[in-house]
Amino acid sequence: MNSLVHELYFSNLKPGGESRPSDRQAVGRALAESYGSVDQWQANFQALGGMRGIGRVILYQDPVNGRLVNQWISLHQDGSPARWKPILVMDVWEHAFMRDYKATERAKYVDAFFKSVDWSTVDQRLREAPTVRSAA
Repeated sequence: MNSLVHELYFSNLKPGGESRPSDRQAVGRALAESYGSVDQWQANFQALGGMRGIGRVILYQDPVNGRLVNQWISLHQDGSPARWKPILVMDVWEHAFMRDYKATERAKYVDAFFKSVDWSTVDQRLREAPTVRSAA
């Protein structure tokens, strides 16, 4: 899982990315549906990224209802919900930002992260994510 998470992290970044997804993208609409608005989702995602400790914040799609959910994952191999598809990965281990920021500047890194997201890649992951709807 570790190498997959790193691959997802690096591939959802690009220089000069957009700070938020477009309302025309499926991911923008899904975030608004799951969190009330893209701004509310982003505030939650950033708050998780600012938590004390090391780990990653991962936006997953629930395979049962299709909703998007932010999760804090501490260790590489522990904590990922089974069969949930990772849509967006933000690494907040020190090695992800210590070249550019001090250990006390995680908030600056999180802000910079959102200026580097490749939302077209994230949108593609969502559109490719299989969901299993319950027959309820």
